[in-house]
Order: sequence, then structure tokens, then C-alpha cells
Amino acid sequence: MKYNKLGTSDIEVSEFTLGCWPFAGGNVWGDQDDADSIAAVHASLDAGINFFDTAEGYGAGKSEEVLGKALKGRRDQAVIVTKVGDSHLSPDDVRNSCERSLSRMGTDYIDLYLIHWPNHEIPIADTMGALQGLVDEGKVRALGVCNFGVQDLSDLLEVGHIEVNQLPYSLLWRPIEYEIFPKCRQNNIGLMTYSPLMQGLLTGRYANADEVPDGIARSRHFASTRPQAMHGQQGMEEELFEVIARYGEVCQRIGQPMAHVALAWVRAHEGVSSVLVGARNADEVALNLPAFDLTLPDEIIKELDELTEGIKGNLGSSPDMWRGENRMR
Repeated sequence: MKYNKLGTSDIEVSEFTLGCWPFAGGNVWGDQDDADSIAAVHASLDAGINFFDTAEGYGAGKSEEVLGKALKGRRDQAVIVTKVGDSHLSPDDVRNSCERSLSRMGTDYIDLYLIHWPNHEIPIADTMGALQGLVDEGKVRALGVCNFGVQDLSDLLEVGHIEVNQLPYSLLWRPIEYEIFPKCRQNNIGLMTYSPLMQGLLTGRYANADEVPDGIARSRHFASTRPQAMHGQQGMEEELFEVIARYGEVCQRIGQPMAHVALAWVRAHEGVSSVLVGARNADEVALNLPAFDLTLPDEIIKELDELTEGIKGNLGSSPDMWRGENRMR
């Protein structure tokens, strides 16, 4: 396992982040055995993965609670990132959310504390002031954001400093390449990427759009007539699955699983600090590990870039995967 520093901090994290949202189970993820979740954390630590991503909003704190149980006795081996929700960004709420997260996880510090989504009703200076206070007190080691666009980043950087922006990024989701990724690089802000497998589309799991579950077929790739779509756009279903089929042929030609190639493609980009991948048990952790020993040749990276360029152009620069009206400024 290789390690990168987060932004300008001295915090070193593995290139693979274990996404712990599935630990919450419930309506989003279905039944989830805590023992399986704990085994996933232990398998990750044993493999050299030290970075664990959760949030107060994942199952109303359930994910944080399970992660805390899993790290009991091994907290010093882990780097924890958790998030404060956009409805808790007033100074008092920030402090209260942090205290609750610390209590749920059974720890006295958070390594990386993120703003989960921007809230344009609360001055960012007020929020950052409260967050910096937590850093000064030693309750938080470093700060970051999640789902921040260029304008929100610019406003924040006028009043504070962050180490990380967490955003969706994959071969099938490249809008951040237009403006946000360059902005992060210019300001030494590391990128944590989520949905690198585009919710399973890049694993070859689905042969056509009609096989995709409604909860996934709500992104802007799909037609606005899909049951849970909220974007009002035409989508690109036929082109999407033509590209996925051709992508599968490339992977077959180089003798690598589709999921591993997709993860290696994201990991290859300068400025990506860590790639977030969810796992519900130890076996799922093991499935993804070979991807972090895979280095794609430059010519394959170029071929994959060109293959997905049409989808990138169709989606445009809006980084909001689900809404036609961009929630990120």
C-alpha cells in the first residue's frame, strides 16, 4: 500500500480509503451485520489501509458508532475522516456535532473533519472560525470540505485553509476536470474521490440501462423519465452502455478486471490523495486490494480518456451528479 500526505498537512493516508457509509445499513444499504463491518475495518488495517471515511449523517451516526467499535484498541493505526452536515454549520452546531461524533466513535480527536455540503445561508467565515477553534483545541487535526465547487472554494480560501475536497470522480464522471480539480491543485488541496466505480456501472454488472436499479439510474447519465431522476435532462443511456461495453473490451485486452482498471485510472491522477471505496465485509476489502498494485501504462490511460471524452462533454462542467440545477457553486 502506498501513502500520500493530505494537502499541506503531515497526515499520511493510504491511497485506498475505506468508505464506511454501508456500516449504517438501514433504508439506503439494507441489512448490515456489525460483525461484518468490524471485520472489514480489521482486514483493511491488516492490509495497510489506514484511512476510514464516515459522517454524522450516515445512518444518524450509526456508521460512526460501528467504526468506533471496530477501532477499539487500534485507534492509533487509523486516520478518521468524518463530516458535519450542512444543517449544522452555525458555530454552536459545529461544536455540538463534533462532540457527538467524538462520543459515538469513542475517540478524543478527529483526524480530518469535513463540511459535508456547503450551506449558503450561513457565512462560511463563521463556520470556518468554529472549525479552526476545534483545531486549536486539539479535537481536530485538519479540515476539509466535501462537494465544494469553485466559487465555494474561493469564498472559503479567503477566510481559512483546508487540506481536502471530497468529490465524485470516475471514468464516467469527469466534470470536476474542467474547473474544480485545477482549482484544488493550484491551492495544494488534495482530492478524495468517491464513486470511482460509478455505483457499479464500471464493474460490468449491468448490461443495459433497464437492469440498473432506480436508486442508481437517477444520475444525469440516465433519462429524466427514470423513477427517481430529479434532473429533468435527456440523459445518454445508449451512449453510456456503448462506452461501458468498449471499456470492458479494453480491460479484457489487457487482462485486468474492469473494477481494478477503473480504480487504477482514478489513482493515476496527480492531486488525488486517496480513492474512496466502500466495503461491507472482509471479502469485499480483499477484492479491491489488487487495484492498488496496478499501474496503467500511459497509452491505456490516454485510450480510456478518449473513450469517455464524449460522456464528459455531454455532462459538461456541472459537478452535481443528480440535479439539473447545480447545488455546488
